[in-house]
Amino acid sequence: MSGSDARALSRSLLDLCRMRKLTIATAESCTGGLVAGALTDIPGSSDVIDRGFVTYSNDAKRTMLGVKVTTLATFGAVSKETATAMAVGALEKAGVDLAVSITGIAGPGGATPGKPVGLVHFAVASRDGRILHREHRFGAIGRTTVRQRSVVEALRMLMELARGPQAAVKPRREAASRLRPRVARSTRGSAVKRRRPPRA
Repeated sequence: MSGSDARALSRSLLDLCRMRKLTIATAESCTGGLVAGALTDIPGSSDVIDRGFVTYSNDAKRTMLGVKVTTLATFGAVSKETATAMAVGALEKAGVDLAVSITGIAGPGGATPGKPVGLVHFAVASRDGRILHREHRFGAIGRTTVRQRSVVEALRMLMELARGPQAAVKPRREAASRLRPRVARSTRGSAVKRRRPPRA
């Protein structure tokens, strides 16, 4: 993933949000504001981007985004639970339509048992209540590359929520039920009737 990928995604996301009149906030830990930077690098982004929170420490996550101490103590800063709480916190604090969060271990140090270098948790939350979480294990591919790939993934997830909820697909049995009356209408009965000789 290159900077051009992030730039193209940023343009597409901003265009979509502008069309749908959506606003965005970011909450970043291991990326240190790179998602907000990618978006605000595009001219005219101010009508979509409201603010960005760089919450590198646990204390910042708690005081700026409202992540509970018990969440951080139980699951750790790099977890699904913390990422989700960060996204929801950014959504509520900023009063926007969409928020994204990133928390991970970019390396080269910082790994703990079960949480290797390259582990990143993402969450996006929308005003209509939808929340999406993803976990990526990029591996020890270098601090810069982990951060770059994280930016691209965060933009993709924002794009997914910005498109809106998918329309429900009608179950197949509805179509099948419409066919049943036609199947039941056998022509055999009418053919038999036609074979009967006329009454004298």
